[in-house]
Amino acid sequence: MKEKVLHGYFFVFFQFAACLSAVTAQTVETADVERIISTLAADDMRGRAALSPDIARAADFIAEEFRQVDLHPYAEENYRQTFEVTKVSTKNESIKINGAALKTDEFIILNSNPILSWNQDSEIEVMEISAGDDFSERFRDIVRNNPNNNIVWIDPSFAPMLARFKKIFSRENVIPKQAGATNGPSKVFAIKKKDTRIFEIVANTIHEDFPLFNVAAVIPGKSKSDEFVVFSAHYDHIGILEPEGKDSIANGADDDASGTTAMIALAKHFKKEGINERTLIFVAFTAEEIGMFGSKYFSNNIDADKVVAMINIEMIGKDSKFGPNTLYITGYHHSNLAELMQDNLKGTAFTFHPDPYPTQNLFYRSDNAVLAALGVPAHTFSTSQIDKDAYYHTVKDEVSTLDIRNIKSSIEAIAKGAVGIVTGEQTPTRVEKLTD
Repeated sequence: MKEKVLHGYFFVFFQFAACLSAVTAQTVETADVERIISTLAADDMRGRAALSPDIARAADFIAEEFRQVDLHPYAEENYRQTFEVTKVSTKNESIKINGAALKTDEFIILNSNPILSWNQDSEIEVMEISAGDDFSERFRDIVRNNPNNNIVWIDPSFAPMLARFKKIFSRENVIPKQAGATNGPSKVFAIKKKDTRIFEIVANTIHEDFPLFNVAAVIPGKSKSDEFVVFSAHYDHIGILEPEGKDSIANGADDDASGTTAMIALAKHFKKEGINERTLIFVAFTAEEIGMFGSKYFSNNIDADKVVAMINIEMIGKDSKFGPNTLYITGYHHSNLAELMQDNLKGTAFTFHPDPYPTQNLFYRSDNAVLAALGVPAHTFSTSQIDKDAYYHTVKDEVSTLDIRNIKSSIEAIAKGAVGIVTGEQTPTRVEKLTD
């Protein structure tokens, strides 16, 4: 982010306050929202990449916010929940088709093995992403859900998209530590040439155990302390990119400093109110951008049957498709969580809506996914217009592009909407389990 003086941009809220239908007047202070998000998205956080030293600076800031209001640590005394993954760094890689080498931005090799050597005689599954496909959806589906070794030929029309993905995915790959160094499938995505019958793919990697950490705090419940309500967001982003002009820091203000700010603000609010009969867990997940490792670890190490609800917050810095004072909720109809929360907002102008992007399958593509698969009414709350957000995953996702009023009203709506669940008076229906 280039140096900017914000001149009190955020304080225009007060000029419009009379025009807004406030959900509740004392939930969160605008200045505190501004301070938290501006700190998380500042240049000195350097984009908060999960595999960089910079992520610790963001973790320490979040932990200090928890400490200032005397929240209990969830796992470790420093509010971290630490686990290890294996970081796989590329030593060298090349692809030749009919003896001609592809350019480095014409392929991506996601390889979890120390040595990869494939040719047309190798036992690998061959797939294609064809013209007219949804490239992003197909790419993620193959990476996350296909258990085989694959070579995926990409229609040349997607060359710019593949080159963009290479900047994000090619630097390091991560696998769960328990998977070992040689057990994971490898994926190769390459631009399709006229004749791909003869090819040679070579890649060598270096493996290193690497610590990652969520940041999590607890407000213990009273009469229903064994029932958990989780408020979450991911605090990592994508770090340093190739410069656009003089700017190379992907600050991640909307994605997802906005959601992390909301989670922290909700922790402060419910600590102050002291109304929770259920135990409240507030968690900032790491490594969402490289495979949701933080939320997977957290979700696989908690008793899902005790989690009454999960409210995950992702990108709330701008108006949603439905206009001001709205949030959409992924998997809206998989439980009645949204309906219960909407009932608590009667008399306000704020409304919750079903996810307007059903073909994107967002319900199982964010940090709520693992707990949702285990039957928890775990949903992501967002305003992101993903079909038209030109700043997404670029150096232009800066605080100056956001509407602090939108973040504030979203926090207030979630706080008021969740009251019955926090106090134990409401219990949302369960999501149908994907696994036994």
